[in-house]
Amino acid sequence: MQGMAARSHQMGFVCGVGDRACGVDPRLLVLSRLSQALWVFDVDNGRIHWANDTALGLWHAPTLDALRARDMQSDMSPAVAARLRQYQQDIIDHDVSFSEVWTIYPLGVPHTLRLVFSGFPLADGRMALLCEVLGEHRIDPENLRSADALIHTPVMITLYNQHARGLYRNPAARESCFDLLERGVRRFVDPLDARSLFQQLKQRGRARLVSRVRTAQGERWHDISAQQCLDPASGQVACLVSEVDISDLKRAEARAQYLAHHDPLTALPNRQFVLHRYQERLDAIRDQGSAAALIFIDLDRFKNINDSLGHAAGDQLLVLMAERLRAELRDRDLVARLGGDEFLVLIESPDIREHVAHLAQRLLRVLGRSVEIADTDVQVTASLGICVFPDNGHDIHTLMRHADLAMYRAKDGGRDRMAWFDQDMTRIANTRLALENELRHALHRGQFELHYQPVVDIRSNEVVGAEALLRWNRPGHDQVPPTVFIPICEECGLMDAIGDWVLLEAARQQVRWAELGCNLRVAVNLSVMQFNSPVLLETCRQVLEETGCEPGKLELEVTESMLLGNDERTLATLDGLRALGFRLAIDDFGTGYSNLAYLQRYPFSSLKIDRSFIAALDSGTPIAELVISLCHLLGMDIVAEGVESQHQLEWLHQRNCHTYQGFLYSPALPAEQFLQQICRR
Repeated sequence: MQGMAARSHQMGFVCGVGDRACGVDPRLLVLSRLSQALWVFDVDNGRIHWANDTALGLWHAPTLDALRARDMQSDMSPAVAARLRQYQQDIIDHDVSFSEVWTIYPLGVPHTLRLVFSGFPLADGRMALLCEVLGEHRIDPENLRSADALIHTPVMITLYNQHARGLYRNPAARESCFDLLERGVRRFVDPLDARSLFQQLKQRGRARLVSRVRTAQGERWHDISAQQCLDPASGQVACLVSEVDISDLKRAEARAQYLAHHDPLTALPNRQFVLHRYQERLDAIRDQGSAAALIFIDLDRFKNINDSLGHAAGDQLLVLMAERLRAELRDRDLVARLGGDEFLVLIESPDIREHVAHLAQRLLRVLGRSVEIADTDVQVTASLGICVFPDNGHDIHTLMRHADLAMYRAKDGGRDRMAWFDQDMTRIANTRLALENELRHALHRGQFELHYQPVVDIRSNEVVGAEALLRWNRPGHDQVPPTVFIPICEECGLMDAIGDWVLLEAARQQVRWAELGCNLRVAVNLSVMQFNSPVLLETCRQVLEETGCEPGKLELEVTESMLLGNDERTLATLDGLRALGFRLAIDDFGTGYSNLAYLQRYPFSSLKIDRSFIAALDSGTPIAELVISLCHLLGMDIVAEGVESQHQLEWLHQRNCHTYQGFLYSPALPAEQFLQQICRR
């Protein structure tokens, strides 16, 4: 084995203070007559307990008392201190000795020595180390430095013999294992991992795997690399194993996986979870010959809560409804929030129709109970649509569509009720088809318009920009919410043309306002279809030429989900937009995969904190604070969405968030109203 001692500018390798009566110890009287350097190091106190005359010369100490007075521990590195404690414990446990190459630094002068460490019981019963110098060790600088690195590296290095017993462990590896004589195979929590490692070694002479292992610090995740080799001391077959603790990374991956499949507001599984895990459960139920039901739950007139009490109150209500759902369901039942005020429940039972009928009535009663929110007594009801597996469909997509149709039947029947899916519900599908047909002509008939929500500087409270938001004025109906018609437009392939119109109209409006002295930056959301269009750059170039708008006055927003896939194409598109002069913003960051690499890889100027994180500030979520800190590190502008209260604004101000938008300042307004109420304040 090889090792390096701590670097001390005055005394170098550290040893301990002991009992001054040590001079009467007959063992020391004998050792003092030896010509080779010897000293006793008190590990617990970090001082030299005793040294012979040769050792005093080596340490450049005039007397034994002077050497004892040196506090060796003050300049000792944690790795060296740990190594000495390991020696002490292993000697106590197994009565062994160790031979290593160490470098000491008396008065700052390095001396590389071959040392033997063995046990030396002190008079008070504690175990000290007897350090015996076998001679000066001549070693080239490269090997000297590599030995020093081996001592201080956090990577765990172990040399095993062919029976999986440790021949050598560096300090990090020794600290990880329970005992000096521990066999490597017993470290694996899963015996199959040990078998996999041995098979790889047998087949290729090397192995690599990530595994849970038992350590002195508890169960950890290690990235393990193994290589067959020869023991340089004996020439026999051996195995060199390096291990890196990746437990923190595993926890971060698990957290990211959780966030990708769970709703941040209610902590329920999200739509992504539904599409994967619900189908897995359905497959298992089918294999067992059992039955299941899907319950689509939509809160009635939930929009009224948001409009009258604000989105913060609406979010509070959603959290409460999620808790009520969980309380009424069994552990094996699944419940998810699809988005907005929609929930989806999967129930399994042999008598599925009877079981679900009773459950649905109970859910209607529980969800319909009043609750006090924002000092207001609030009561919302729910509409439930139910379909049965396998009678009404065999896959999750079909079942969700049928449960959705049944839910609309419950809505049409007066709300606060449940409805079972049946084949006669094609009328509802036809109604949706009619809606799609109207949307196909809405653009050409001038039924779309843009509303603009102010973007406000947090410090000056001045409006510095606006976000363009699409609205549909459907003839003979109330204004249709974007959450209703935009998904239909996306499904029908209409968003490409509509998105081009939005970009052109927003650019024109920016120019009109600028001519009237309101020279604001306008943000425009790009749809997935737009962003993936091969003519996007040309379309944007034409918009600039046609309107005369300064490209720096338009900010193009893309969502994180749009960045998945072809990195080269994505980067080329973003670089092309940036080259045209547009500002680029990433929207909804943190609600999807939260890939931090996106923020460095792509040329974004700003990041928008999703309103769900702002709404959750009162619950103490650290996500918004983490995103703000990250933006500061990367030099990105920060826009907080959905700011509804003065408390939220003050929280953002304290953390140096740059700008915000939300109902606290103003909802989205038509262009003329925006000019009158915002630009001319």
